Amino acid sequence: MAQETPGVVLNRASANFNNFTARGIATNGYNANLQSTVAIYIDELPISANGNSAILDPSLYDVERVEFLRGPQGTLFGSGSLAGALRILTHSPDPSAFEASFLADLGMTDSDALRQRYNAMVNIPLVEDKLALRIVGFSRNEEGYVDNIGTGIDNSNELESWGGRATLLWEPTERLAVQLRASREDSTPEDSSLINPALGEDTRNSDRPDLFSGEMTNYNLTFDYQFDGAHLTSSSTWSEYNHLFHVDLAGTFNQAIAFALDADAYDDTFVQEVRLVSDTGGRLDWVLGGFYFERQRDVDFNYRSSQEFLDERGITGLPDEYYQRFQNYSISREKAVFGQLTYHFTDDLWSTVGLRYGSTQAQGFTRPGGYNSNYLTNALLGIPGPLTITPVNEAVGLKAKETGPSYLFSTSWRPTESITTYVSIGTGFRAPVVNARAGAASVLDPDDLIIPDGADSDELTSYELGMKGRWMNGRMLANLALYYIDWNDIQVQANRVSDQIQFATNIGGAYSRGLEFELRAMPAEGWTIALNGAFNRAKVDTLTPEEAAISGAVDGARLAGPEFSGSLLVAYAFDMFRSAEGSASLAAVYVGDFPGSFPNVPGQPGVVSPTYDDTEAYTVVNANLAAAFDRITVGLYAENLFDDRSINYVHPESFLDGRYGVVRPRTVGIRVGYEY
Repeated sequence: MAQETPGVVLNRASANFNNFTARGIATNGYNANLQSTVAIYIDELPISANGNSAILDPSLYDVERVEFLRGPQGTLFGSGSLAGALRILTHSPDPSAFEASFLADLGMTDSDALRQRYNAMVNIPLVEDKLALRIVGFSRNEEGYVDNIGTGIDNSNELESWGGRATLLWEPTERLAVQLRASREDSTPEDSSLINPALGEDTRNSDRPDLFSGEMTNYNLTFDYQFDGAHLTSSSTWSEYNHLFHVDLAGTFNQAIAFALDADAYDDTFVQEVRLVSDTGGRLDWVLGGFYFERQRDVDFNYRSSQEFLDERGITGLPDEYYQRFQNYSISREKAVFGQLTYHFTDDLWSTVGLRYGSTQAQGFTRPGGYNSNYLTNALLGIPGPLTITPVNEAVGLKAKETGPSYLFSTSWRPTESITTYVSIGTGFRAPVVNARAGAASVLDPDDLIIPDGADSDELTSYELGMKGRWMNGRMLANLALYYIDWNDIQVQANRVSDQIQFATNIGGAYSRGLEFELRAMPAEGWTIALNGAFNRAKVDTLTPEEAAISGAVDGARLAGPEFSGSLLVAYAFDMFRSAEGSASLAAVYVGDFPGSFPNVPGQPGVVSPTYDDTEAYTVVNANLAAAFDRITVGLYAENLFDDRSINYVHPESFLDGRYGVVRPRTVGIRVGYEY
């Protein structure tokens, strides 16, 4: 999806460790402590979170469609959709027919790593045209290709993932439909895919495997009712997400001491949305809705040394190998009402106005019972003996609140039957952030800054001018978009210099301007050619000296997006033997380089960060050849055909020894599908 959508980059450094960037709106590819700038939805559930958590890689089998909406989507999707929204919409059951499908994918990565993916679906009408059950299941077992010299494990980044969903649909009348869905996904990588190029190709170093794993369980109840002239939808979703974020942080001090974080997090989320949508066909189309979101995130922070290091240095006084433990939880809420009106002045001229008015709030809490120690000081200075244990007191953080509108205005004009032009203005925002360590002083340097309470919402306004064309009975299509984005009060990650504690704050502003194009042609029977691309320039343009010092940004610094990216697809469909339908395609994707972070060390004005680096421009070529018979499809594929191993991700922090993501090695394989 990212490769084929102009202006979109997927920063996927490892399994369950990813963020989308759209139109250059990102300060780095990680968003530590911060909500992503692109909202990711599975049906009605937002799964995007901040960079300090694993973000589940959802299964895409038996989905109805996947959409990427570029530009701010604040009026319909609320916070976190500054630069766009990705929607994964799953299939509903069909009460009129029995269906079943199966897809097996066997591939080989880097010549010796077996990739196995199995998917199945069955749709069962229980009462004809009234009641149906649809069940989907999947399993992944993918051997790794990265060697960890710290743990001594070769091909350490193996992935095991499984899950499924069951959906029951009841349609008692032609007007009413009730749908109940339950789903479960469990993704367990054995280690991270992040590497250190200085150690050799596909090599990393950590004392134990870095774990970014997730278990998500969702329940959804949806009511649909068709009134005369309007359609009502009520969707209620309950979600539980348990995830591990275990990382070796010894790179902070150049491996001088044992230093790691084992963070176990637990999210409980409830989402309620009600929409009333008018039937189309008249002069006026409208949407009216309400939204409520609540998430409690519990995080057990466990900062770890190692028993071997403690024994070697003669450091005592800890109950185990953990020198600091505390439990933090935060509660986030968002509620809003929204509406959208489209008025058709003529068949060729119409305008849309959208408005969302809502409030967001977040508050952090620290539970009693934790402890801290002077381990870092003693370990760095080589001081043996017992440590001083200090209790972590119960604390209630300040409540961060924001209230206000988001809006959208657009006008479309069709000068000819084949061309539609449009102009639009839209806004987006992110929810305020509370810092888990708000008010904490540094144990290494009491004169260093005190961690602030958090960051306010940032604000974004986008201005867009575009054209969509369709000619030759649909055999040629073109989309063009020209945009300018003004981004203010930018939420950024900062680090306290003395002990590298992360926190969120706000800095001045930036702009992003660009051009996106999509061209598709079917020049002859069976042939399809698609060319997509995006030019973008995004830079910081407003910054005070104080903001520069705390964030590491400089005036004119590039944001974390390529100045050019594009793709070319050539596909051919043809008749094969025994009435089989054949297809072949070749796709080339290019992504330019971009910085992985701001250039300077936060808290040290003018000092270039040793972790500052750019990704590398890369080109990935994918090839497919398939034959579709009556019920069976067999396909051969090659991903990254020419084995481009460029760096496509740079982690912005010094914590990790392995801070680089690389393009996945060439993978070749076969897919076999069956449909009944």
